[in-house]
Amino acid sequence: MKLVISEKEIAAKRIAKILSGNGITEEKIYGVPLWYIKFNGDDCAVIGLQGHILKVDFPEQYANWFKIDPVELIYAPIDKVPIHKKIIQALKKIAEKIDQVIIATDYDREGELIGYDAWKVIEQINKVANVKRARFSAITETDINNAFMHPDKIDVNLAFAGRARQDIDLIWGAVLTRFISLASYQVKDKFLSVGRVQSPTLTLIVERELEIKNFIPTPFWVINIKLKTSKDEIFEATHYKKKFLKKEEAEKVFKKIGSTNNAQIIDISEKIKSISPPIPFNTTGLIVAANSIGFSAAKTISTAENLYMNGYISYPRTDNTVYPNSIDLAKVASMLSGVSDFKNAVKDVLAQEKIIPTKGKKKTTDHPPIYPTSAAEPDKLSEDEYKLYELVCRRFLCTLLPPAEMKSITIKLDVEGEIFTASGSYVIKAGWIEHYPYYKHEDIILPEVKVGEILEIIDRMLNESQTKPPPRFTQGKLVEKMEELGLGTKATRHTIIQNLISRGYIRGNPLVPSEKAIAVVKILQKHAERISTPEMTSELEIDMDNIAKGEKTKEEVVEKSRRMLKEVMVKLENGKAEISQEIKKAIKEDTIIGSCVDKNCNGNLMIRVSRKTKKRFIGCSNYPQCTQTFSLPQKGMIIPAKELCKHCGYPIVKVIVKGRKPWDLCINSECPGKNEKNKNFRNKKEDKATAD
Repeated sequence: MKLVISEKEIAAKRIAKILSGNGITEEKIYGVPLWYIKFNGDDCAVIGLQGHILKVDFPEQYANWFKIDPVELIYAPIDKVPIHKKIIQALKKIAEKIDQVIIATDYDREGELIGYDAWKVIEQINKVANVKRARFSAITETDINNAFMHPDKIDVNLAFAGRARQDIDLIWGAVLTRFISLASYQVKDKFLSVGRVQSPTLTLIVERELEIKNFIPTPFWVINIKLKTSKDEIFEATHYKKKFLKKEEAEKVFKKIGSTNNAQIIDISEKIKSISPPIPFNTTGLIVAANSIGFSAAKTISTAENLYMNGYISYPRTDNTVYPNSIDLAKVASMLSGVSDFKNAVKDVLAQEKIIPTKGKKKTTDHPPIYPTSAAEPDKLSEDEYKLYELVCRRFLCTLLPPAEMKSITIKLDVEGEIFTASGSYVIKAGWIEHYPYYKHEDIILPEVKVGEILEIIDRMLNESQTKPPPRFTQGKLVEKMEELGLGTKATRHTIIQNLISRGYIRGNPLVPSEKAIAVVKILQKHAERISTPEMTSELEIDMDNIAKGEKTKEEVVEKSRRMLKEVMVKLENGKAEISQEIKKAIKEDTIIGSCVDKNCNGNLMIRVSRKTKKRFIGCSNYPQCTQTFSLPQKGMIIPAKELCKHCGYPIVKVIVKGRKPWDLCINSECPGKNEKNKNFRNKKEDKATAD
């Protein structure tokens, strides 16, 4: 019998149905589902894992933070520890009955390691069974049948690259996290997480925040005029300088143009610009686009994985932006013609004499760009799934359409020797834009005028403004920057951001760092700058890619990372006392929720812990003079949102509980907004009861 091992249960069931033509028998071993099928006349069992079934960890004797010096962990032995014991038991039990293992996990570094670990578990019981690898980029009948008809060998080098990453991240994360946490007395659930990729990523966010805080705006002045044509059409023009950096110069020009009510058109220029369709989606492109429609990086990947495992889109973890010749693009487009939302786009795609897809700069051979693999109407998917599915489908179709065309018009006017310009633009050939609502453009139509025509000036404006600081990173833009700098991989970047959020280092979108985050970054930059820069992390990522290529061994790369970390720890140890003080100060700042709500008090509301009950609450820094208190949830992490409630004006906190979506909480128990939410909740329950 052959055993097919898939990465997830949902994928395993779908693969079993495809291979068998729905002739399936299901059984549970230790509570783990197993599907028995016939494929090509052979008996097969298909099992789904839950991602990694083993994790790396240090032996038990290294578990005590207070007894083990963090530096000892650098060269401590590393064990493989079971995560899902029932699945491992099931693998061992069925191992006795099989003669071949087919690994059908995701084809990337992590997927190869997951499959390799499962094979090694089986090998403990059955050393005779050979191992094959089924590689595919979509869970569709064509892709799955082709992969299983032509299985390959397992890529041991790729698996070892994944194992190297596990070892390096464990060593760096454990050593740095324990050191920083112990130095600042932030242990147990208060520990301060520091990591090889996490820290330079956090540095990007903190440096941008400090740039914003330290930004000194420069004033400038803009002169606009409002014009009226002979047909009473009104539009505005701006002085050609755009920005005057000296107020006196702007006032001089403004005074000069005040002596006349006429503006003469001296030139009209028109240009037709081609707007190229977007390139195919890779993982980063999908995250950036999805972020603009309200998806976090983690939610994008989670939703995309569900769509992939149910056969609606291709594998969502890819760097590729060039469609391979093996994909029949016209056939994929035709498949979508039955979905009402895409009918018109499909019609435009297939009406072309020749379909020429766009392509990006990144071309890889492991997986194609992300594209739809089966049709789905909205009622077949959840709201979020369809929203992301629609984005993928529209992006795919638009990569097959011709460019759009836009006409831009610039009118140049003379007012007492001063030149003003008015610019307009509008789409003259919609092309792909018609089917891509995510592309934002507003037509600006200028009136039809002629060179030499005199227009009436009906108003003049001298407006003062200021230069603005750079924007904070959104999750999408941060992922884009991480890719540019070689921080993390397509499979890990969203997780890194989510970890920073769950540890209370950042909040919101755009991303705002906490005082604790700023302190940690400043400390690393001062005492161990190399950790906070992307160069070292990027170097190790390249080394891990070289393991996958067979150019380096896992042992060489892990040993190199250990030497790097040892150098870092020498510097950190020398600044331990200063590190402790700086972090403590920052953590105290992070306990401040906001100003006291008592009008007669100038204190701050702070998170406190009762000596008697050990429960946390919000109290005033001016206690006992001020006795204002507010209750708090006793589970999860509390982070000041630095915002006031729009209903009552009291401070808001963000509550982060593992396994739940973070939520904002007004500290005022009598907030009218809470009553409104409760009322809406009751109404929904009553509506449901009526419907039932």
